[in-house]
Amino acid sequence: MPIMDKFLSPSAIVNEKKQAKKTAVFLAGSVLLTLLLYYVPYGRLVAYPLVLLSTLVHELGHGVASMLCGYEFIEFQMFSDGSGFAATEGRKGRFASAFVAAGGLVGPALVAALFFRLGRDEKKARLALYGFSAMLLLALIFVVRNVFGVIFVTATAALCLTIARAGHQRPWLAHAFLLFLACQLALAVFSRADYLFTATAHTADGAHPSDVQKMADALFLPYWFWGAFCGLISVAVVFRGLRSSLKRL
Repeated sequence: MPIMDKFLSPSAIVNEKKQAKKTAVFLAGSVLLTLLLYYVPYGRLVAYPLVLLSTLVHELGHGVASMLCGYEFIEFQMFSDGSGFAATEGRKGRFASAFVAAGGLVGPALVAALFFRLGRDEKKARLALYGFSAMLLLALIFVVRNVFGVIFVTATAALCLTIARAGHQRPWLAHAFLLFLACQLALAVFSRADYLFTATAHTADGAHPSDVQKMADALFLPYWFWGAFCGLISVAVVFRGLRSSLKRL
C-alpha cells in the first residue's frame, strides 16, 4: 500500500481510484479525438485552433522566462499561420538570453505537465481553467498587441472561463477539457519538434534566428545540440506530468 494511503480513509482511497480511472478514460478519449481530427473530413480545420494554442503557450513562455530574469515583457503577437513572437526588454547576459529562448521551447511541455497534474482532480481542474483564463486576460491587457492575437486570446480565455463555470454543475466537463488541453500541448512537443532543429524561424513578420540559434549564439554550442537538449527536457517533463496524473491506477 502506498505511504499516503495509510493516512486516507477507505472511502477516500476508493474515490481517488475512481478519479484516476476517470482521468485515464478522458486522456484516452483526448488522444483518440486528436488523432481522428487528422483523418475525418474538415478535421484539420477543427484542429487549427489547437496549433494556435501551442503557439500561444510558446510565446507566453518566452515572456514569463524574461520576467523571471527581471526583464520587461513588452509585447506578444501571433499570426494566422501559427507563428508569433514575444518582445522583451532589458540587458541580458548570455545565460539569461538562453533562458528566455528556452522558455518558449519548453513552455508547452511545462504547462502540459501542470495540467496533467491538476487534471487528477475535478475541483483542481476547474481552478486550473480559472487560473489559465486569468493569465490570458492579463496577457490581453498588458502585452497582446495585434488584432489576430487579441481575437484568439480573447476567445481562448472566454472558452476556458465558460467551461470552468459550467464545471460547477458538471464537474466532468472541466476535468475532461483540461486534460484535452494538456494532451494538445503534450502532442505539440512532438508534432512541432522540427522547429528544434532549424537555425531560422520563418514567421508572418519575416525570417529571424530561431530560439535554438539564439541559444547557440549565447552559449556557443551548435543549435542542434540545444534543440536536442530542450526536446529531451520537454519529453521528460511531459511524461513526468502524465505519470503523476495516472499514479493512482
